[in-house]
Order: sequence, then structure tokens, then C-alpha cells
Amino acid sequence: MKMSPIFVLAFLLSVILVMVISQNTDEELEQVWCIANLAASKEKIIDALNWACGQRDDICLNIQEDKPCYIPNLLKDHASYAFNSYYQKFKFHGAACNFGGAAKITKIDPSYGSCKYEFAMA
Repeated sequence: MKMSPIFVLAFLLSVILVMVISQNTDEELEQVWCIANLAASKEKIIDALNWACGQRDDICLNIQEDKPCYIPNLLKDHASYAFNSYYQKFKFHGAACNFGGAAKITKIDPSYGSCKYEFAMA
């Protein structure tokens, strides 16, 4: 049985495409969230939280009073929400979950009640 050159070429291109797609990093394939690193100092977390919230109005919208992630009104929770919000919006543009050591990656969804943490997949 003889195969047409176009069929062979299409098959080879599909194999190459599958190989390229399968080379994604673990963070692109896994669900990960960016949360406050409780080993960091309170001052470092506050500085990083203020920076993240200053980048775009929508980063910290849900941690404002009367919004779904305001309660509990704790630094670690507000910082975690802000860090994750920023990270998920910009991770495919090179953003890292570090914030000067104030944040870290987790594989455990930090969402609770009506407060849903974003997750962006490639």
C-alpha cells in the first residue's frame, strides 16, 4: 500500500505538534495557586500586597469590604488573594509567584465559601 506524500507530511507534523505541546512545564500542566509565604516577614508581605494591588484595579477588587474575599480580614488571606490574582493574570507573560519572597506556589486550592481563587491554564 502506497501512502501519499501529503498524508505522510500531515502525520509527521501532527507527531511534532504533540511533542511540542507535551514539553510544557509542570506549572503549565498542573493547577497551582500563588499564596502568601508565612515564613516571610509581615512587612515584606504588606509591601508585596501593596505592590500587587497597585498594578491593576481588578487585582484586589474581591478583597475590598463587602466583596466575597474580604472575610476573613487577615493579612495572609488578603495577600494570598492578591498574589494569586496577579500571578494568574500575568504568569503567561513571565510573572513569577515570588513577590520578593512574600509568596509561594501551592497545589491546594485556597478558595473558600464564596471566595474563589482564579486559575488560568495555558
